[in-house]
Amino acid sequence: MTEQIKTLIEKIQREGLQAAEAKAGAVESEARRRADEIIAKARAEAEKIVQDAKQEAARTQENMGAVLSQSGRDLLLNLRGEISAMLSKLVLHNVRAALSPEEMSKMLLSLVKSSELSHGDILISLCEEDLHKLEKHFLGELAEGLKKQVVLKPSEDISAGFVISYDAGRSHYDFTDKALAEYIIGQLKPELEKILKD
Repeated sequence: MTEQIKTLIEKIQREGLQAAEAKAGAVESEARRRADEIIAKARAEAEKIVQDAKQEAARTQENMGAVLSQSGRDLLLNLRGEISAMLSKLVLHNVRAALSPEEMSKMLLSLVKSSELSHGDILISLCEEDLHKLEKHFLGELAEGLKKQVVLKPSEDISAGFVISYDAGRSHYDFTDKALAEYIIGQLKPELEKILKD
């Protein structure tokens, strides 16, 4: 009987061991399956993160390119504006320097003498400082050769140059610093635009 008990115990041990091995195999198999799932899921998430990062990097690069391009255009526009403003100031400064009382006196003498066909008094508007300088020399020279009256009138709107009217102010010709500078700049701007475009 001991032999049977011994065989029975061995059999129970073998069956228990086999059952335990089978259960351990099943647990191991389930663990591997779950580990494979976790690894696959982690790989998929990592690939998605990498793909999203690549797309975000591409969008950022595209946006940076657009921002840089816009900044470049803005810089060129600002530079053109600055150059244009500098040209305007330079021309206006030189025109004002050229419109000395002596030069204006020559211009006015020429304009007034060539106005013999005009009707009515001649009205000349200019800044008060230039008016006083021209009154002494200019009117005396004109009075000798003209039958018309020449009236010098001060204007606060004029800083240099003059406005002349042959019909007592109904119409006029503008020879002020601003009008002359505007005309000169208008002539220079197309050439400046060509230079800036190149």
